[in-house]
Amino acid sequence: MKTWFTAICLLLAIPNGALSQEQERSRRTPSVTATGEAVITAEPDQAEIDIGVVTQARNAPDAARENAEKLARVMAEVKKLLGKGDEVKTASYSLHPNYRYPQGGKPEITGYTATNILRIKTVNLTNVGKLIDVSMQAGANAINRLAFMLKDEHAAQLQALRLASQRAQDKAEEIAAALGLKITRILAVSEGEHAVRPLTMPLARGAQRDAVAAAPTPVEAGTIEVRSTVTLTGELGARQAATQP
Repeated sequence: MKTWFTAICLLLAIPNGALSQEQERSRRTPSVTATGEAVITAEPDQAEIDIGVVTQARNAPDAARENAEKLARVMAEVKKLLGKGDEVKTASYSLHPNYRYPQGGKPEITGYTATNILRIKTVNLTNVGKLIDVSMQAGANAINRLAFMLKDEHAAQLQALRLASQRAQDKAEEIAAALGLKITRILAVSEGEHAVRPLTMPLARGAQRDAVAAAPTPVEAGTIEVRSTVTLTGELGARQAATQP
């Protein structure tokens, strides 16, 4: 307690002008800020496919019933190909009226459209083309999305983060060396952009069963980009002169 009291008294005894000069000198400490960016590629180990069944009928119950029958056939065929770690679930469902807009008249309902989208997740990437083919052959008429992803994104993000941090430090040290100085300590580090971009493949929509039956669907997974950015601020100090032998 006595030590802290003595320190406080000494601070109070320092003239205001001297204290403000010390604070100003601290604020004027030379520093350098550098940003490092890293982009690594990783092999995907998981795929998601959104497969749709779209049906139309004069009334809503018929559209829904026809959709449910086709979807049941698609589900049955898809599950035959799914293995351990794979899953299938409903991603979305909609049932809405179709309108005709006569010139000068009121909109008229001409029928109903039912849409059911299944999301298939598989870790067996060699089965992706087969899943698309059997789905279309069983009654699906829309492939809305195909994306390749990583099951463990965190490990890839950490790898990119380490590389971005090292690059930020290397750049800061190069700038300091060019000025005849060196980095004496790290003042601040912040993470900027970080992203794992799934590889999404554009797929045609609509009824394609005849084309699918004629030739299997070729699918190449490719690679996924993992990006990270780090900004580092280091304090600059004088570089020690080499000692003479």
